[in-house]
Amino acid sequence: MIQGRTTMTEATVQWTDHDRFVGISSSRHSVVFDAGKEKTANTPMELVLIGLCGCTASDVVNILRKKRQLFTGLQVNARAERAAEPPAVYTEIHLIYRIAGKVDRKAVEDAVRLSEGKYCSVAAMLSKTATLSYSIEYFEDNAAWERSSAS
Repeated sequence: MIQGRTTMTEATVQWTDHDRFVGISSSRHSVVFDAGKEKTANTPMELVLIGLCGCTASDVVNILRKKRQLFTGLQVNARAERAAEPPAVYTEIHLIYRIAGKVDRKAVEDAVRLSEGKYCSVAAMLSKTATLSYSIEYFEDNAAWERSSAS
């Protein structure tokens, strides 16, 4: 056993049909994924990217709340490149943080840096095979945010 506090997480995957599977984890929530060519659901690697976005987004929200920042929206987009040969791991991942509201830019930059460098366990794992980079887009009001999201 690893020294210090550890958390046990379990997951099970069951084949349903074709190349589709249902996964369920310790939290008792399930997700469907498709490992085939039809893409009737997210692929396992897409779920990894979604996990990265979710992990860092939740960190950033928590840090900005602690800093009492008045944000009204946060979206994290990921663009990734994979290796050409198996295992086709991610080799480059660029995260785009889109934040709306009246926020201090240094507070946002600090929150993103803390998430990626210290708190986000998904980023820590992916950084073993991929170069992670990020950019931040700021929107002072929801109208500008909504216009940019529509385009």
